[in-house]
Amino acid sequence: MSHTTAVTLRPRTARPEPGVVDVLGLLPTIVGNELVLGTVRDTHRAWATRVHSVADKVTGGRARAPHLIHDAIANSVYGSIGIGLAAAGLALRTAGRAGVGPRLEATPQGRFVRSAINGLIGDRFEAEDSSLAIDISVRLGGRDVAVRRDALASAFPGATPRVAVFIHGLGENEDFWRLHRDEVGTTYAETLGGLGWSPVMLRVNTGRAIRENGVELAALLRELVAQWPGGVERIALVGHSMGGLIARAACAVAIDDERPWTERISDVITLGSPHAGAPAAVLAGRGSRVLAHLPETSAFGRILDQRSVGIEDLVEGLGHDVPPMPGVKYRLVSAALTSSPTHPVGRVLGDLLVQVPSAHGHSRRAPALFPDADLLHLPRTDHFGLLNHPDVHRHLARWLGEPVTPSRRPRRA
Repeated sequence: MSHTTAVTLRPRTARPEPGVVDVLGLLPTIVGNELVLGTVRDTHRAWATRVHSVADKVTGGRARAPHLIHDAIANSVYGSIGIGLAAAGLALRTAGRAGVGPRLEATPQGRFVRSAINGLIGDRFEAEDSSLAIDISVRLGGRDVAVRRDALASAFPGATPRVAVFIHGLGENEDFWRLHRDEVGTTYAETLGGLGWSPVMLRVNTGRAIRENGVELAALLRELVAQWPGGVERIALVGHSMGGLIARAACAVAIDDERPWTERISDVITLGSPHAGAPAAVLAGRGSRVLAHLPETSAFGRILDQRSVGIEDLVEGLGHDVPPMPGVKYRLVSAALTSSPTHPVGRVLGDLLVQVPSAHGHSRRAPALFPDADLLHLPRTDHFGLLNHPDVHRHLARWLGEPVTPSRRPRRA
């Protein structure tokens, strides 16, 4: 990963608060026109071309005229439908900008929808400056918290010098850390709060490239440390799935400060993070390439190609180009659906999304990424069970229960 010495948060464009109508505006354009209509149109054309090519050979060229008439009619029909869908999308987007309908951030369901679609095509939202795009931010009570001393003091009145930063996974948001609370009775944030830590929840556009999000996270944490009430002595980064990779990417960003925020990191805890890649992302990429080989199926391959660059980044993970930081304790948590990670089903499926070796930083092509890491495995647990698990609570208390000041580390070039 390339380093940078001038890390600042990008100036945010003043966007209208997105609403349900903005999401509905995606249906005629992206879903209706680009995916459904485009797939049907291109598949129809490919099959028609193949059929008419055969007929042309059989009839000695007499099928050429019917082929041209067919194409003219089909193009007219598909063109008319496309114009109608584009008009409907424009009308909905205009209504959304006018503030028509409920706001997405007003409910957990709305926040879920916004985060999910950002995971799928958030890089596109960012490029188009869409109101649906998510900016990295500190979150509390369903709202952004400005990274200013007064705003942070108001949001965190009991701020301590030990800060635990939570980074969610692909298509998730800060609400996911409360998953299974009714069953478990608490959350990781509450557990760490009881140990004297100040939990800070972040929200990230997981459709963007992992390394780009790492730079954004580094800039945000630099400001957070500078503005935190009472100062920061120790930082623990807790990431679920892609969140663990974003945390690692942020740690690799060199900042030309007298004492950069990274020197305060004592622990990096990853929960089901695909350090060596995720098979689901690999299958999506391979499926796209396979479908692209034939004109009749290439349109379906383009549906898979609509996935965000964030999803594409999960194919390889971060690997050895982002090494562990010296002096930092890495705690890597994996899960599998079976009682044993060596069970054939557990070995293949892992937690449904990430295999155990990848979550522990192992790959067949390279030595262990984190040779000195503490490893924890949770049997009979899926990927989202990692978000709130009794065994993780117990280990958090053991890992972060003692007030340890991280040693000063040499600055990287």
